[in-house]
Amino acid sequence: METLIRLSVALGIFALMISWEILSPRRNQPPDRKHRWTINLGLAAFNMLIVRATVGGLAYLSALYAGTHGIGLLNLVAVPTGLAIIATLLFLDFAIYCQHIIAHRWAWLWRLHQVHHTDVAFDASTAVRFHPLEIIISLLYKVLCIYLLGANPTAVFIFEIILNGAATFNHANVNLPTALDKIIRTVLVTPDMHRIHHSTDPKEFNSNYGFCLSCWDRWCRTYTAEPKQPQTIMDIGLKPYREPQALSFIALLLLPFKAPRRL
Repeated sequence: METLIRLSVALGIFALMISWEILSPRRNQPPDRKHRWTINLGLAAFNMLIVRATVGGLAYLSALYAGTHGIGLLNLVAVPTGLAIIATLLFLDFAIYCQHIIAHRWAWLWRLHQVHHTDVAFDASTAVRFHPLEIIISLLYKVLCIYLLGANPTAVFIFEIILNGAATFNHANVNLPTALDKIIRTVLVTPDMHRIHHSTDPKEFNSNYGFCLSCWDRWCRTYTAEPKQPQTIMDIGLKPYREPQALSFIALLLLPFKAPRRL
Protein backbone atom coordinates (compact mmCIF):
# COMPACT_ATOMS: atom_id res chain seq x y z
CA MET A 1 0.00 0.00 0.00
CA GLU A 2 2.85 2.38 0.87
CA THR A 3 4.40 1.91 -2.59
CA LEU A 4 1.06 2.33 -4.35
CA ILE A 5 0.34 5.62 -2.55
CA ARG A 6 3.81 7.00 -3.30
CA LEU A 7 3.59 5.98 -6.97
CA SER A 8 0.11 7.46 -7.38
CA VAL A 9 1.13 10.80 -5.89
CA ALA A 10 4.36 10.88 -7.94
CA LEU A 11 2.50 10.20 -11.20
CA GLY A 12 -0.12 12.79 -10.34
CA ILE A 13 2.48 15.50 -9.69
CA PHE A 14 4.38 14.51 -12.83
CA ALA A 15 1.23 14.80 -14.93
CA LEU A 16 0.47 18.19 -13.38
CA MET A 17 3.97 19.53 -14.11
CA ILE A 18 3.92 18.23 -17.70
CA SER A 19 0.59 19.93 -18.28
CA TRP A 20 1.97 23.16 -16.82
CA GLU A 21 5.05 22.89 -19.04
CA ILE A 22 2.87 22.61 -22.13
CA LEU A 23 0.58 25.49 -21.16
CA SER A 24 3.24 27.87 -19.84
CA PRO A 25 6.88 26.83 -20.45
CA ARG A 26 9.78 28.85 -19.04
CA ARG A 27 12.18 28.00 -21.86
CA ASN A 28 12.04 26.89 -25.48
CA GLN A 29 13.66 23.47 -25.20
CA PRO A 30 15.58 21.66 -27.96
CA PRO A 31 13.18 19.68 -30.20
CA ASP A 32 14.39 16.26 -29.05
CA ARG A 33 11.81 15.41 -26.38
CA LYS A 34 11.14 11.99 -27.88
CA HIS A 35 14.81 10.98 -27.53
CA ARG A 36 15.25 12.52 -24.08
CA TRP A 37 11.99 11.25 -22.64
CA THR A 38 12.61 7.73 -23.91
CA ILE A 39 15.90 7.73 -22.02
CA ASN A 40 14.78 9.60 -18.89
CA LEU A 41 11.56 7.68 -18.40
CA GLY A 42 13.33 4.48 -19.37
CA LEU A 43 15.83 5.07 -16.57
CA ALA A 44 12.97 5.79 -14.17
CA ALA A 45 11.23 2.51 -15.03
CA PHE A 46 14.48 0.54 -14.88
CA ASN A 47 15.40 2.07 -11.52
CA MET A 48 11.96 1.28 -10.16
CA LEU A 49 12.32 -2.36 -11.14
CA ILE A 50 15.84 -2.60 -9.68
CA VAL A 51 14.84 -1.00 -6.38
CA ARG A 52 11.65 -3.03 -6.14
CA ALA A 53 13.62 -6.24 -6.68
CA THR A 54 16.35 -5.37 -4.19
CA VAL A 55 15.77 -2.74 -1.49
CA GLY A 56 12.22 -1.54 -2.12
CA GLY A 57 10.52 -0.04 0.95
CA LEU A 58 13.74 -0.25 2.96
CA ALA A 59 13.57 3.32 4.28
CA TYR A 60 10.11 2.94 5.82
CA LEU A 61 10.86 -0.55 7.13
CA SER A 62 14.09 0.71 8.69
CA ALA A 63 12.20 3.43 10.54
CA LEU A 64 9.75 0.83 11.88
CA TYR A 65 12.61 -1.43 12.95
CA ALA A 66 14.46 1.44 14.64
CA GLY A 67 11.33 2.37 16.59
CA THR A 68 10.63 -1.19 17.66
CA HIS A 69 14.22 -1.78 18.85
CA GLY A 70 14.90 1.65 20.33
CA ILE A 71 17.59 2.59 17.81
CA GLY A 72 18.50 6.21 17.20
CA LEU A 73 18.39 9.52 19.04
CA LEU A 74 14.63 10.08 18.92
CA ASN A 75 14.02 6.60 20.31
CA LEU A 76 16.37 7.14 23.27
CA VAL A 77 14.51 10.14 24.68
CA ALA A 78 10.83 10.93 25.12
CA VAL A 79 9.90 13.15 22.17
CA PRO A 80 6.32 14.20 21.29
CA THR A 81 5.15 12.66 18.02
CA GLY A 82 4.66 16.03 16.34
CA LEU A 83 8.18 17.15 17.21
CA ALA A 84 9.61 13.80 16.07
CA ILE A 85 7.90 14.19 12.69
CA ILE A 86 9.23 17.74 12.22
CA ALA A 87 12.74 16.73 13.33
CA THR A 88 12.74 13.78 10.93
CA LEU A 89 11.62 15.88 7.96
CA LEU A 90 14.22 18.58 8.62
CA PHE A 91 17.03 16.13 9.31
CA LEU A 92 16.42 14.06 6.18
CA ASP A 93 16.08 17.17 4.04
CA PHE A 94 19.45 18.45 5.27
CA ALA A 95 20.97 14.98 4.89
CA ILE A 96 19.97 14.85 1.21
CA TYR A 97 21.43 18.34 0.73
CA CYS A 98 24.74 17.11 2.18
CA GLN A 99 24.64 13.98 0.04
CA HIS A 100 24.18 16.12 -3.06
CA ILE A 101 27.31 18.13 -2.25
CA ILE A 102 29.31 14.94 -1.69
CA ALA A 103 28.07 13.57 -5.02
CA HIS A 104 29.63 16.57 -6.74
CA ARG A 105 32.91 16.55 -4.83
CA TRP A 106 33.76 12.86 -4.45
CA ALA A 107 35.03 11.62 -7.80
CA TRP A 108 33.53 8.12 -7.57
CA LEU A 109 30.07 9.39 -6.70
CA TRP A 110 30.35 12.09 -9.37
CA ARG A 111 30.80 9.35 -11.98
CA LEU A 112 27.29 8.22 -11.09
CA HIS A 113 25.74 11.63 -10.52
CA GLN A 114 26.99 13.05 -13.83
CA VAL A 115 24.35 10.91 -15.56
CA HIS A 116 21.75 13.28 -14.11
CA HIS A 117 23.63 16.36 -15.33
CA THR A 118 24.22 15.18 -18.90
CA ASP A 119 20.67 16.14 -19.85
CA VAL A 120 20.99 19.13 -22.21
CA ALA A 121 17.44 20.28 -21.48
CA PHE A 122 15.57 20.78 -18.22
CA ASP A 123 12.06 19.56 -17.55
CA ALA A 124 10.11 17.26 -15.26
CA SER A 125 11.62 14.17 -16.89
CA THR A 126 15.10 15.32 -15.79
CA ALA A 127 14.02 14.65 -12.21
CA VAL A 128 14.12 10.89 -12.81
CA ARG A 129 17.32 10.75 -14.90
CA PHE A 130 19.58 8.91 -12.45
CA HIS A 131 21.90 5.94 -12.62
CA PRO A 132 20.48 2.92 -10.73
CA LEU A 133 23.62 2.59 -8.59
CA GLU A 134 23.18 6.17 -7.40
CA ILE A 135 19.58 5.42 -6.48
CA ILE A 136 20.64 2.40 -4.41
CA ILE A 137 23.52 4.25 -2.72
CA SER A 138 21.19 7.14 -1.93
CA LEU A 139 18.67 4.78 -0.34
CA LEU A 140 21.35 3.08 1.79
CA TYR A 141 22.62 6.49 2.91
CA LYS A 142 19.06 7.45 3.81
CA VAL A 143 18.67 4.26 5.85
CA LEU A 144 21.84 5.10 7.78
CA CYS A 145 20.43 8.54 8.56
CA ILE A 146 17.14 6.97 9.66
CA TYR A 147 18.92 4.68 12.11
CA LEU A 148 21.12 7.47 13.49
CA LEU A 149 18.14 9.72 14.13
CA GLY A 150 15.61 7.04 15.03
CA ALA A 151 13.37 8.64 12.43
CA ASN A 152 9.62 8.66 12.86
CA PRO A 153 8.10 6.11 10.39
CA THR A 154 5.19 8.38 9.43
CA ALA A 155 7.61 11.21 8.71
CA VAL A 156 9.79 8.91 6.58
CA PHE A 157 6.73 7.97 4.51
CA ILE A 158 5.82 11.66 4.12
CA PHE A 159 9.40 12.55 3.27
CA GLU A 160 9.53 10.00 0.44
CA ILE A 161 6.45 11.63 -1.09
CA ILE A 162 7.95 15.11 -0.63
CA LEU A 163 11.25 13.95 -2.14
CA ASN A 164 9.57 12.81 -5.36
CA GLY A 165 7.17 15.73 -5.57
CA ALA A 166 9.73 18.45 -4.87
CA ALA A 167 12.21 17.00 -7.36
CA THR A 168 9.55 16.93 -10.09
CA PHE A 169 8.52 20.52 -9.32
CA ASN A 170 11.97 22.06 -9.17
CA HIS A 171 13.04 20.36 -12.41
CA ALA A 172 9.91 21.41 -14.27
CA ASN A 173 10.13 23.79 -17.23
CA VAL A 174 7.33 25.94 -15.86
CA ASN A 175 6.91 29.69 -15.98
CA LEU A 176 6.55 31.25 -12.54
CA PRO A 177 6.16 35.05 -12.32
CA THR A 178 9.39 36.52 -10.96
CA ALA A 179 7.67 38.08 -7.96
CA LEU A 180 6.02 34.77 -7.04
CA ASP A 181 9.29 32.89 -7.53
CA LYS A 182 11.04 35.18 -5.06
CA ILE A 183 8.32 34.61 -2.47
CA ILE A 184 8.32 30.82 -2.85
CA ARG A 185 12.12 30.73 -2.92
CA THR A 186 12.33 32.12 0.60
CA VAL A 187 11.15 28.68 1.75
CA LEU A 188 11.20 26.18 -1.14
CA VAL A 189 13.54 25.46 -4.04
CA THR A 190 11.93 26.74 -7.25
CA PRO A 191 12.63 25.64 -10.84
CA ASP A 192 14.55 28.87 -11.55
CA MET A 193 16.70 28.31 -8.47
CA HIS A 194 17.47 24.67 -9.27
CA ARG A 195 17.96 25.28 -13.00
CA ILE A 196 21.07 27.26 -12.06
CA HIS A 197 22.44 24.03 -10.60
CA HIS A 198 22.14 22.47 -14.07
CA SER A 199 24.08 25.25 -15.77
CA THR A 200 27.20 24.36 -17.77
CA ASP A 201 29.09 26.97 -15.75
CA PRO A 202 31.10 25.10 -13.07
CA LYS A 203 30.52 27.72 -10.38
CA GLU A 204 26.80 27.61 -10.97
CA PHE A 205 26.36 23.85 -11.03
CA ASN A 206 28.36 23.71 -7.82
CA SER A 207 25.67 25.71 -6.05
CA ASN A 208 21.97 25.43 -5.20
CA TYR A 209 22.17 21.82 -3.97
CA GLY A 210 18.89 21.84 -2.05
CA PHE A 211 15.93 19.84 -3.30
CA CYS A 212 13.10 21.05 -1.06
CA LEU A 213 13.97 23.72 1.51
CA SER A 214 16.06 26.60 0.20
CA CYS A 215 17.50 27.56 3.60
CA TRP A 216 20.38 25.05 3.54
CA ASP A 217 21.98 26.71 0.51
CA ARG A 218 21.60 30.14 2.07
CA TRP A 219 22.93 29.14 5.47
CA CYS A 220 25.79 27.03 4.09
CA ARG A 221 26.76 29.65 1.49
CA THR A 222 26.14 27.52 -1.57
CA TYR A 223 23.38 29.76 -2.89
CA THR A 224 23.41 31.45 -6.30
CA ALA A 225 20.51 33.83 -6.86
CA GLU A 226 20.83 34.37 -10.61
CA PRO A 227 22.86 32.77 -13.43
CA LYS A 228 25.28 34.71 -15.62
CA GLN A 229 23.09 34.04 -18.65
CA PRO A 230 19.34 34.72 -18.62
CA GLN A 231 17.26 31.76 -17.45
CA THR A 232 15.58 31.45 -20.85
CA ILE A 233 18.82 30.97 -22.82
CA MET A 234 21.37 29.64 -20.32
CA ASP A 235 23.18 26.48 -21.40
CA ILE A 236 22.08 23.32 -19.59
CA GLY A 237 24.14 20.17 -18.99
CA LEU A 238 27.86 19.39 -18.98
CA LYS A 239 30.21 20.96 -21.50
CA PRO A 240 31.99 17.67 -22.40
CA TYR A 241 28.65 16.00 -23.18
CA ARG A 242 26.91 18.19 -25.73
CA GLU A 243 25.80 15.40 -28.08
CA PRO A 244 22.57 14.04 -26.60
CA GLN A 245 22.06 11.56 -29.45
CA ALA A 246 25.32 9.83 -28.45
CA LEU A 247 24.07 9.30 -24.90
CA SER A 248 21.76 6.35 -25.35
CA PHE A 249 20.13 4.42 -22.52
CA ILE A 250 22.95 1.85 -22.52
CA ALA A 251 25.61 4.55 -22.86
CA LEU A 252 24.33 6.26 -19.71
CA LEU A 253 24.34 2.99 -17.76
CA LEU A 254 27.98 2.48 -18.79
CA LEU A 255 29.07 6.10 -18.40
CA PRO A 256 30.24 5.83 -14.74
CA PHE A 257 32.64 3.02 -15.70
CA LYS A 258 34.46 5.15 -18.27
CA ALA A 259 37.07 7.78 -17.52
CA PRO A 260 35.17 11.02 -16.91
CA ARG A 261 35.78 13.82 -19.35
CA ARG A 262 37.29 17.02 -18.02
CA LEU A 263 34.71 19.69 -17.25
